[in-house]
Amino acid sequence: MKKVKTMQQYIGVKLINAKPMTRGDYNAFRGWTVPADENPADDGYLVEYLDGGKGNTDLYEGYVSWSPKDVFERAYGPTNGMTFGLALEAMKRGERVARAGWNGKGLFVYHVPANAYPVQTGAAKAHFGEGALVPYNAYMAIKNVDETVSTWVPSVNDCLATDWHIVASKDDGDFPLGKACDLSGEGTCEACQ
Repeated sequence: MKKVKTMQQYIGVKLINAKPMTRGDYNAFRGWTVPADENPADDGYLVEYLDGGKGNTDLYEGYVSWSPKDVFERAYGPTNGMTFGLALEAMKRGERVARAGWNGKGLFVYHVPANAYPVQTGAAKAHFGEGALVPYNAYMAIKNVDETVSTWVPSVNDCLATDWHIVASKDDGDFPLGKACDLSGEGTCEACQ
C-alpha cells in the first residue's frame, strides 16, 4: 500500500454546467490522445466551472474538465430537486429559489446581505439619531403572491424538503443554468410563470 502525504479535508459547493461525455470524446474534444492505461469508453461528464478560473477552450467561457460518471454523480445533482442546504448556498450566490410543493404562484425566497438603511421610524430615530443609517444583519426574504416582500424563516418541512429549485427570471431569455425550474420537462413551475 502506498503512503500518501496527509492532506487537509475540504467540502465545497459549486454551480456548474455539465453534459454527459465519454473519456474518449473528451480527449478528442481537447485534441489529446487517450493514455494507454485508460478506457476511452468510460462514461463521464464534461464539466464547465462557472465560479472562476480562466477558460481553457474557445467553446466555453469557464474552465472545463472531465469527471468520471460515478465521481460526478456523487458530487453534483441538478438544480431542481435540491436540498435546503444547496438552496441556501444558491441564495448566498444571488439566486432566487422556491419549492415545487408551494401552492402560491410567484413565491420565491432570496438572501438579503447585511447592509444599512436610512432611519425611518420614530423608534429608530430615537435610538440611532436623525439622519442615521440603521445597520441590519443578513436575512432571507420571501416574495409573496401579492407582490410584497417579507422576512422569511424556513419551517422544519422546508429544511428537510428535496424539492427546492432555482427560479429563472421572467427576463432571462437564456437562463444560464437552463430551465432550472422545469421540474416536469414540459413547462415551468408556479414561481416561474
